[in-house]
Amino acid sequence: MHLVNTLAVSFAILAQVVLGEKARAYEHYGIGKQALYACQAQVTTAATFAKPVGFRDRSAICTTWAGRATMAGCYHLADRFDESTMEPYIENCLLYNVTLTYQDMEQAYENYTKYAKDTTKIEGYNSTNVIDYPVILNSTLVHMYKVGYKNFLGNYDDSLYYGTGMISFWALVFLLAAVTNWSKELFPSMTKFFVGPISNAWRKYITIPALGRRKKTNEQKFLKAFDFIVPSRMETLIILAFLLITGLCNGLGIHYQDGDPIFESRRMALLRYTADRTGITTGFIMPLLILFAGRNNFLQWLTKWNYATFITYHRWVSRVAVILVIVHSCAFSVTFGAYYKEDMKENYLIHGALATTAGGVILFQGMLFLRRRWYEIFLLLHIALAGMFVGGAWVHVKELGYVYWYYAAAAVWCFDRAVRIGRLVVFGCPKSDVILLADETLKVIVPRPKYWKPIPGGHAFVHFMRPSCFWQSHPFTFTENCENKDSIVLYCKVKGGVTHGLYQYLATHPGKTTKIRVAIEGPYGESTPAKRYDSAVFITGGNGIPGIYSEVYDLSRRSRDNSKQSLKLMWVVREYRSLYWFYEELLALKQTKIDTTIYITKPDSHANLEDFNNRVPLVRDSIDLVQTPEESSNDEKGSMKEKILADYDSNEESDCKKRIIRTIKAELSHITFKEGRPDMEQIVKEEVAESLGSTAFITCGHPVMVDDLRYAVSQNLDNGGKRVDFFEQLQVWA
Repeated sequence: MHLVNTLAVSFAILAQVVLGEKARAYEHYGIGKQALYACQAQVTTAATFAKPVGFRDRSAICTTWAGRATMAGCYHLADRFDESTMEPYIENCLLYNVTLTYQDMEQAYENYTKYAKDTTKIEGYNSTNVIDYPVILNSTLVHMYKVGYKNFLGNYDDSLYYGTGMISFWALVFLLAAVTNWSKELFPSMTKFFVGPISNAWRKYITIPALGRRKKTNEQKFLKAFDFIVPSRMETLIILAFLLITGLCNGLGIHYQDGDPIFESRRMALLRYTADRTGITTGFIMPLLILFAGRNNFLQWLTKWNYATFITYHRWVSRVAVILVIVHSCAFSVTFGAYYKEDMKENYLIHGALATTAGGVILFQGMLFLRRRWYEIFLLLHIALAGMFVGGAWVHVKELGYVYWYYAAAAVWCFDRAVRIGRLVVFGCPKSDVILLADETLKVIVPRPKYWKPIPGGHAFVHFMRPSCFWQSHPFTFTENCENKDSIVLYCKVKGGVTHGLYQYLATHPGKTTKIRVAIEGPYGESTPAKRYDSAVFITGGNGIPGIYSEVYDLSRRSRDNSKQSLKLMWVVREYRSLYWFYEELLALKQTKIDTTIYITKPDSHANLEDFNNRVPLVRDSIDLVQTPEESSNDEKGSMKEKILADYDSNEESDCKKRIIRTIKAELSHITFKEGRPDMEQIVKEEVAESLGSTAFITCGHPVMVDDLRYAVSQNLDNGGKRVDFFEQLQVWA
């Protein structure tokens, strides 16, 4: 309970300081208040000691000697006659300007034993008529009131404990994740010892694989409109554990006694208990669902989990919260019975209904089918509905004493937005070169402030400051500019939405290039622990190359004196034209020790190869071109551009494109080219066999490729004491 009090006080102070709003404290009932309300209900039902001022007037139990005596008798019969338990009753009497002590109550009990009358023996007794003597209470009925209010009011207290249990579960999960992942960071050599059958089995069947056989980053198909992303096996276990904890915390401790004096039936009692429990426990997880969705989530640093993992948990915590709210609303609606229409005119109930409705809409509005096809519309609606969900619940519980959790949720959201805005402001909106390359990729060269340090393998959210899309931000990985270290380069694959609009815009410009002001929010993410391994194999596909490249290139620069570590980069692309937009970076690999292999899955496709003509002037003079045998025999001294243009002048287009490919391979002679799709199983086996020690596989690319590599790694962990790990840089958020 101390933890609950501490959190509640902290949130109350936060609300008063930040929001300028004085919060009503929640009411902890405990045994004392349970006894007060039980005896008050029974005594005021059994007798009237003074003419009531209003319908809910209960002052006579304090202001009259007979009322005090009967209350003392009730406490005694309920076995609650002690100073601490009676303290709430004594405090309650202060509201009626009656000051009592425990000794006064002892005297009141003495009066009860002397003067109390048995109303069953009084002819014509009417409990609504005012009397001036104590009445003898039925001990069986006293017990029933005692148990009834323990079940009713005790459920409020238990709900706080169980709600604390729900967030304590996540605290334990975060603690274990932090200890595990930070131990790998702080004590890297330790992981190399965990290569036994137990450790390998744990990683093979729990931490590395997808839930099923392969699919994790690639969506699971189900009637098209109901496609969904499957969590990893470890994520699934955590989610299932949370669902179990939630079920237990919302079902345990709810009891009913036959003949309950508070509720007319077992059904109504259980509905009310369930409504109260689910309404209170929902508040505890409300800050979590906001925190998990935020970009500036301190838990990412603490646990070293990536954003995609927290988005997975965000979805499930949100679903649980919405379901609890729906159960809460439906249960209360039934208990209102005939008074439903009248009760629903109350402001707090109107806002509760608003929150429930918004939450229900979110459950369907957040479907993968809708997110993928209309993301910007989804995002705007999602934020609006989430605001209605949290805001409606805020107003709903404001006067009930449970608003602190909603203060925390609002504070988390405001903090995240403030940091995001701050990042954008300090970065500024520099004019950036935006170039359309190979009709498939946008290259964005952005000058960066000196304080802004790129994170190898990290990402940033980009705002293109154009009237049609300035409010939209999209995540892209980046690399340092090979030519200018004071700028970063982002590569954006042309799809729909913003990138398609820029594609059309650039297509009308000379050279398919222009300057656009760009705002950057970031950097986010972090590098993998690849530097801790004897061999690091980076496998990427398509536009997943920038983040992977930046990490392996940075690792190569930092480990120049460490010849023991093996670094390999494998890039899978569909066509040769895909090399066009990443050519400078590929050339820069010549000065590193990175063993690079490029797989061309459609080598016969020669689309847009002529674009390589435009790259020739960009090639640095320091690059030594390797001539093909045909070129050497002719002793040609001309430039690459002259050769290509000569081929085009002869109208031998097919032969020219083949020559372009040969020239590319010559210029990138430090890279091995392979045609066809890579076999992930074979690659993993070969790399592990070649490694002198531990091996890390780092990947980002097409979801199918990533899932194939994950599966291959999980099936090749038993290698005679060699540690093998898998790190995924592909983050599927939508």
